[in-house]
Amino acid sequence: MSNRILISVQDGVKEPDWINNVEQFCIKTLDELKFDGEEVSILFCNDTYIQELNKNYRNIDSATDVLSFENDEEYEDEDGSWCCVGDIAISLDMLPVNAEYFEEDENAELKRLLVHGLLHLNGYDHFEEHLEKGKEPECEMLKLQEDILQKFKDEKIIK
Repeated sequence: MSNRILISVQDGVKEPDWINNVEQFCIKTLDELKFDGEEVSILFCNDTYIQELNKNYRNIDSATDVLSFENDEEYEDEDGSWCCVGDIAISLDMLPVNAEYFEEDENAELKRLLVHGLLHLNGYDHFEEHLEKGKEPECEMLKLQEDILQKFKDEKIIK
């Protein structure tokens, strides 16, 4: 089978020029992780919206870069059986801020946010550890994230 990626942009937020390149990168990432039959929805939004999500679902009243919401609902359609693993929200406002912090271009940062969200939806967690500039990750999730990003370092979402 394969995987499905459903992409949307928050109402009132300008759709990025690169939006049509996101699906293929996510499909390659899920293939690399050997996941099959998964459906993931990705919402690109602004800081105000992601802050509201963060406040409502995590009791943290601040904007963040990426949030993942697991679902694991299964269903069947004419194409086969699917597992709707969940939703990812990514702040377009935070993208350039993070890129500057990590001294990366926005393409590399976008890939990091996507991989991070996909890993969370598939049961990975980094607990209290967060990726820090100049520091090697210690937990399995962040190591795997960095390995995937290294494999896909030449992939371009933002061209």
